[in-house]
Amino acid sequence: MTERPLDRPQPRSRWLFYGLILPAIVGVSLWQGWRWWAWASQPVLVTVPAAGDGEPPTVRIRIEPGTPAQQIGADLAAANLIRSATAWSLWVRWHHLQGMLTGEPARSFQAGTYELSPTQPLAAIAAQILAGKTVARRLTIPEGWSQQQMAAYFEAQGLFSAQAFLAATQQSWSDQYPWLPKGLPHLEGFLFPDTYEVPEAAVTPDQIVRMMLDHFEAVALPLYQQAQPPDLSLKDWVTLASIVEKEAVLPAERPLIAGVFMARLRRGQRLEADPTVEYGLGIQQTPDQPLTLAEVRTPSPYNTYLNEGLPPTPIASPGLASLEAVLAPQETDYLYFVARYDGSHVFSRTLAEHEAAHAKIRAEQEARQQSLP
Repeated sequence: MTERPLDRPQPRSRWLFYGLILPAIVGVSLWQGWRWWAWASQPVLVTVPAAGDGEPPTVRIRIEPGTPAQQIGADLAAANLIRSATAWSLWVRWHHLQGMLTGEPARSFQAGTYELSPTQPLAAIAAQILAGKTVARRLTIPEGWSQQQMAAYFEAQGLFSAQAFLAATQQSWSDQYPWLPKGLPHLEGFLFPDTYEVPEAAVTPDQIVRMMLDHFEAVALPLYQQAQPPDLSLKDWVTLASIVEKEAVLPAERPLIAGVFMARLRRGQRLEADPTVEYGLGIQQTPDQPLTLAEVRTPSPYNTYLNEGLPPTPIASPGLASLEAVLAPQETDYLYFVARYDGSHVFSRTLAEHEAAHAKIRAEQEARQQSLP
């Protein structure tokens, strides 16, 4: 049997395949790929709300330290911030390739909490996370808080332990802040109360302390330096203001309360301020559980019922109003006051008047408690 030679492609067929069909396939594939990338790298929300329709929506997303890039992409896609986790992975590879081509090490994604918008394109979101542009956290320290309260607050916010913050307040900061009084055992009173914005990541107790001392230096210290009160050292000023801060509730009474304390100091009378007893014992009285006689008689360096003059340190962080009130106290012949438990106080000139007012308020409080169901 005679074998027939195999059919061989004709020159015209090869030209048709390599010259027309293959380039067409490659071209269509590239075009499809480009179209996909153009779609995948676009913002999830292409249309930004017009003016008056509110701000573009934002999403907070937290990236824990050590999270792989692929997982970050998956999280962003799940949060509807990017269109494709695959596109994210391709972008990451391109980012690393760029680093190899330029000889510069590619930056890594930074941990933290980010505020991102679905109106951002993929590249913009990646650039924000690479740069570590995290959202700032707002921390509010009310006037009258002690270091202990601040420490508990920072720990509750997940920043660091309460003990770490208290340890930072007991360090010597006089090299950086030479205006601080000598011999302070801690920074009670000098950590200025206010609302602060701090980065979400890598906040240390030292940074918080430095921020609050800077604020005291900028806001409070100039008041004292301008007034230069002859009979009050810087520590005395802050200490007395901290007691006024704890006693005063109504702003209108603040200068009068400062005036009563100043009058008692000038006469050599003990301040007899309940907040100093509470601070020394680490307790807080309430209308239903006022200080007992035993607690008032418990010795403590801070007990101004037993000790003359001011306590050894401030008992809280006074706000600007209390600091100003001590610099400009109201002149008065009142020497006593007692709280009504509605924020106001009854002021008296004599001990007899004071005890009568105290008895009347106590009777009213007991009557209210008995009337409760």
